[in-house]
Amino acid sequence: METLGFDLSSIDLAQWWSQVVAYIAPRWLPSLVVLLIAGVVYGVAHAILGRAQRNWVTRTATKLDDLAVRLLRQFLLLSSGAWAIWRLLDIWGLPTLAQWVHAIWIGVLFFPLSRFVGDLLTAIESEVVSRTETSLDKTALPMINKAVRFVIITLGVVLALSELGINVTPLLAGAGVMGLALSLAAKDTLSNLIAGVLLIVDRPFQVGDRIELWTAPNETGSWGDVIEIGLRATKIRNPDNLVIVVPNNQIMQRDITNYTMSGEDIRLRIPFSVAYDSDIDRAKELLVGIANAVDGVKGDPEPIVIARGFGPSEVKLELRVWILDARARRRIADEISERALRAFAEAGVEIPYPRRELYIRSGDGSNAGIASNPRVASKPGGGSDSGGA
Repeated sequence: METLGFDLSSIDLAQWWSQVVAYIAPRWLPSLVVLLIAGVVYGVAHAILGRAQRNWVTRTATKLDDLAVRLLRQFLLLSSGAWAIWRLLDIWGLPTLAQWVHAIWIGVLFFPLSRFVGDLLTAIESEVVSRTETSLDKTALPMINKAVRFVIITLGVVLALSELGINVTPLLAGAGVMGLALSLAAKDTLSNLIAGVLLIVDRPFQVGDRIELWTAPNETGSWGDVIEIGLRATKIRNPDNLVIVVPNNQIMQRDITNYTMSGEDIRLRIPFSVAYDSDIDRAKELLVGIANAVDGVKGDPEPIVIARGFGPSEVKLELRVWILDARARRRIADEISERALRAFAEAGVEIPYPRRELYIRSGDGSNAGIASNPRVASKPGGGSDSGGA
């Protein structure tokens, strides 16, 4: 009889069945034992972990033990199943497939490990973010979490390929070349990202702080309130309500003055100058009285005035006052300086100014006299009120 192109009469069914029985007979019992062992091991371990979770883990406040129990359960399930399949394939004479199962088991184990590490970092992130007000934590920490999980999974894939005898060196070399090319193409972006991460660690300022950024040696700066800290740049709103966007790598290279990190109150130093023939004690008394009358100046510690040095025509004084609000330092300095100018004029305390004496010589080299009053101030630009050379 011929069916579908095959001659069934040529097939010895009895012989074929005997061969099947001969192949199965020595293997079915070991296979059953393997399945029983895997099931018993998983069942016993699952019961132990379940009791431990009910009696111990659920009573603790930390999530670490919950995450550890879940990781052990996943490891146990994957390992018992993979071991059973591996042993069955080996028993039934399929060593190549058994090797593949072993390699896949190694790679798959890293997925629950990656999840465990990610959940652990998430718990840490929640603690850090709840204690800070900067938006950088909410952006950078999840990115770090994903990067760590990706590295763990990549390690598992590499180990699995190595177990199969696949040479991963060319793959790693290619990935390294690609990473180098990407890093060179986006070096400024990577520099800003790294600087953003360093801002997380160092925390030189937070959102809401009043800061000033200085560049040496040009001594040019930007100052204002920090309104946003991003991975690429930081935004600062200055008193003119203008938002200045500064790249993070530039911030890390500049001198940062934080006026509010240690508190709202800071000490303000205001320089003054008086003539040598003025009453220095009277000038100090006037400055202290003016400072105490200005709103925002602290009475304790009291304002003080010290002599800082001597100039060509003046004694250099410095008023030191503590103020309640660092953001009001410009207003307070302006108000004190304006009041001091009026008080000095009323009290006869002279504020020095540049003076110039002009001598006119005759043709024979003798002095003809002084053509200008030594008390006359020179005009801006170098001229004088005396009118002539």
